[in-house]
Amino acid sequence: MSNTPFIIGLDGGATKVSGWQIEQTSKGFVLGSNHSEKTYSKFSSFDSEFTPVDIQTQLNEVKSSISLTEAEKQQGQAFIDAFVDTISELNTGTPMLIGIGMPGLKTDDKRGISAMANGPRMPTFCNDLEQALSEIGIKLNSSIHRLGSDADYCGFGEEYSNDGLFKSVTNSYYLGGGTGTADALKLNGKLLPFNETKSWLLKSWEMKNIDGIALERFASASGIQTIYSQYSGQSIKSLNTNYIFPNIILERAIQKEEAALNTFSDISLNLAELLFERIETIYSGWKEPFGLINPNREPPSSNHPFLKIILDRLIIGQRLGAILEASKGSGIFWEPLVYHIGNLINKSNRLDSIAKAAYLNIDKLNSNLIHVSLLRDAPALGAGIDAALE
Repeated sequence: MSNTPFIIGLDGGATKVSGWQIEQTSKGFVLGSNHSEKTYSKFSSFDSEFTPVDIQTQLNEVKSSISLTEAEKQQGQAFIDAFVDTISELNTGTPMLIGIGMPGLKTDDKRGISAMANGPRMPTFCNDLEQALSEIGIKLNSSIHRLGSDADYCGFGEEYSNDGLFKSVTNSYYLGGGTGTADALKLNGKLLPFNETKSWLLKSWEMKNIDGIALERFASASGIQTIYSQYSGQSIKSLNTNYIFPNIILERAIQKEEAALNTFSDISLNLAELLFERIETIYSGWKEPFGLINPNREPPSSNHPFLKIILDRLIIGQRLGAILEASKGSGIFWEPLVYHIGNLINKSNRLDSIAKAAYLNIDKLNSNLIHVSLLRDAPALGAGIDAALE
């Protein structure tokens, strides 16, 4: 569409920023061919010894006033510099629309970060970035609307992109696994941010299993490495040095290596229990299947506005989705996951015959329930889409 502005979507992670040109077609949005990625540590103001301010202090200051340390200001500058370089490489000279996803607790105006567990606070992030871009002559179509979450932006990508898996269904849950986990939800035909479900539905990183292990471990790339590290006796540092990432661990499992087989056995069962919790909680309300990571968090209510909803689709995305897709036919990850979910639904005393009939086909999980999303860089895509829609 010739009259659409030049759109850039940016995903700011813990270690780097990934930026893409986003194109709008008659069928939806897609990643363009232009991509740029910058690691914060490559910039002179980056401090490899940086230690975040104690998280409780950060949360206390959110309620009063934020006192940035000199170390935070310096580290924040490395983030700004990385974003400016990324945008510069994508710049075509025409005014651009920018969408940004970032971790951390956002300021009231959504244009800054007021608390971040693994990085510097940057309460004036958008102002600082706009100023830096202006100084080198880069023009914006409009000011940056807000900083969004990568989880919400995965949902945007699935709803509005050409290949999105939310767009053709009414009720669906998305679990993305990369550095951490991303949850997205579409109910009654509308995207429902998890920040709006917190009274009755937990984010996956907020829960721990019966052994006290965070469920995020079974869905994130670093978590999968941690499980394998424990079974194999190899340190995380050694695994990284030797490029033994989840895709290699899967290959080793297919070759029947015991530590890798044990790793995927744990992952299949715990992910099945997480996905089953989504099915059951949405249909009949929370009944404490998991413990809470934060013991002070108020437990979810068992009542909510979406009771009796049956999900059309469970979507697994990001690196976790790629691993799941690669496992099909091997009997290692995909097949046990499908079996465990079907078994849990069969045994449930909280799903009635209507729900079981929808989810099962002769006691086995319906083959069309689980879908793998192959959207590349979904958070950056969603960020650009959000800017365009705004």
